[in-house]
Amino acid sequence: MNDERPAVTIERLRRMKAAGERIACLTGYDASFGRLLDEAGVDLILVGDSLGMLVGGHETTVPVTMDEMVYHTAAVARARPRTFLVADLPFMSYTTPEQALANSARLMQAGGAQAVKLEGGRTQADTVRRLSEQGVPVCAHIGLTPQSVHKLGGYRVQGRLPEAARAMLEDARVLQEAGADLLVLECVPSALAREVSGTLAIPVIGIGAGPSCDGQVLVLYDALGITPGRVPRFARNFLTEGRDVRGALAAYVEAVKSGTFPGPEHELA
Repeated sequence: MNDERPAVTIERLRRMKAAGERIACLTGYDASFGRLLDEAGVDLILVGDSLGMLVGGHETTVPVTMDEMVYHTAAVARARPRTFLVADLPFMSYTTPEQALANSARLMQAGGAQAVKLEGGRTQADTVRRLSEQGVPVCAHIGLTPQSVHKLGGYRVQGRLPEAARAMLEDARVLQEAGADLLVLECVPSALAREVSGTLAIPVIGIGAGPSCDGQVLVLYDALGITPGRVPRFARNFLTEGRDVRGALAAYVEAVKSGTFPGPEHELA
């Protein structure tokens, strides 16, 4: 453990992007792993609504509630003195700017989150603007948006066609202009992710978006090779070669920082 490392802040993440220093992110759902992730040097922990599938056994993230998000966020928050903490607003918890503001207040006050994440493109601009005006740091999320899995017809790569790619780039611009501090880009072609990351001033965190994003995030269980069922192509099991859990987390951070993860085999066309 390195207790002398400064705490990660939004401003620190911006400086990392400007300096070309890659941002290492993982999901986390409890205090024990929150502590391990912090000790491993992870820059950002996302308390994702993926907990509904991985912890709760649901088929999608749709059933996750605000109470569940607050509970798990608070557990992680109590264990991480350094790492920046982002929490998901779950399905149907931000249908209006005022609802989003109230639920963001819960995640930050009762949960200890330092930012909230919401899914959707330019249609969320008013909500992002309202949160930003009230001092709530926002991480936007475009590309594959898991809360819309039923609308999308499954977990599919987004932005492959030129028109869809142009729309996604415009979504990213609008969200940044509305006040988003970070952007998660999920399951998009590497070339599009490169363009989005190069266009925006805010840090862009990729998952299944190739090596050109400012940072990478993986679901913790994918990084440890313990996700049940089919594993995404863009994932990598770091709990190999005789490593223990601490070693696997440190290996992930090093691979992201050095640019060796994701590799060509993890890219989506």
